[in-house]
Amino acid sequence: MRRARRMKAAALLLAGSMALAACASDEPAGGSGGGGGGGAEAGGEDLRIGLAFDTGGRGDRSFNDAAVAGLEAAKEEHGGEFRDISPNADASNRADLLTQLADEGYNPIIAVGFAYGEVIGDVVEQYPDTTFAIIDSSAAEVGADNLTGLLFSEEQGSFLAGVAAATKSETGHIGFVGGVETPLIQKFEAGYVAGAQAVNPQIIIDRQYISPAGDFTGFNDPARGKLVAQGMYEAGADIVYHAAGGSGQGVFEAAADAGARAIGVDSDQYQTVGDPRLQAVILTSMLKRVDTAVSSFIDSYVDGSVEGGADITYDLEQDGVGLATSGGFIDDIQDTVDDYRQQIIDGEIEVPTTP
Repeated sequence: MRRARRMKAAALLLAGSMALAACASDEPAGGSGGGGGGGAEAGGEDLRIGLAFDTGGRGDRSFNDAAVAGLEAAKEEHGGEFRDISPNADASNRADLLTQLADEGYNPIIAVGFAYGEVIGDVVEQYPDTTFAIIDSSAAEVGADNLTGLLFSEEQGSFLAGVAAATKSETGHIGFVGGVETPLIQKFEAGYVAGAQAVNPQIIIDRQYISPAGDFTGFNDPARGKLVAQGMYEAGADIVYHAAGGSGQGVFEAAADAGARAIGVDSDQYQTVGDPRLQAVILTSMLKRVDTAVSSFIDSYVDGSVEGGADITYDLEQDGVGLATSGGFIDDIQDTVDDYRQQIIDGEIEVPTTP
């Protein structure tokens, strides 16, 4: 019951969090955090949560804002305060951000994005009495008792996005725009391609990344996202799926200019895009319930049940990934989508994680 209530609250708060995009935090820093394991005493005014964003920060209307929605839902239920901070232009200060939050007494601290995986092991070792979580990177590989990994089966949700694209395409030609060429984003690509080909083995699928591995600007460059998507629409694609964070805004703009369609990612971008012209082109969005993962982790911290040193994976069976239905554009193919979803849950379809 609590999980269902929290998912509903997080979904409602996600749209509301867009209006707070210019804020660094909703409360000033100060005070001290609780123990690393959490517990009932961590609720109310003593609860102080730190959130370190991925590239693009608050206001990306996608991945980071989904984390904010989960945090706000948790605050609504448990009280307390939170602070969120963003990396610098080249994202070289990720370790400093986590250290800053820990020094200021925030506990728990949530690192948003796989790139923190390169630095978080050293940080959590320095702060054994602080509880950390990291989204999209494995805590089990780090082996620290005060770190939990929040992972997702992105390939499963992306498979359904591919099913929707191939079923709705009128040209038999679709596209995929990735933000940065990394193993994580390749999971989105692999699932999308597999889903589309399950529907139409002959379908043409254009695939391109905005920036190479190591260059995280591809997650926050709408102009380049628009340029890449324009090339696909001009080549004949009528639906393009993006897994590119803030750069997805450019993909939507290209779709609107071309009179075509696009598929959003992470959040229900029909609800978050903030522009009726762009809403009209968003066929669906692949929901990655970062909001649910964040709020559930904070629940666990408050009630003292965090299992450090382990990973929690959110998949289709848990509704951790899926497709948004806002706008009603995929209502006519919902039976098809649901059939493939059940086949994946039942193990009849094994979705690849690499292209």
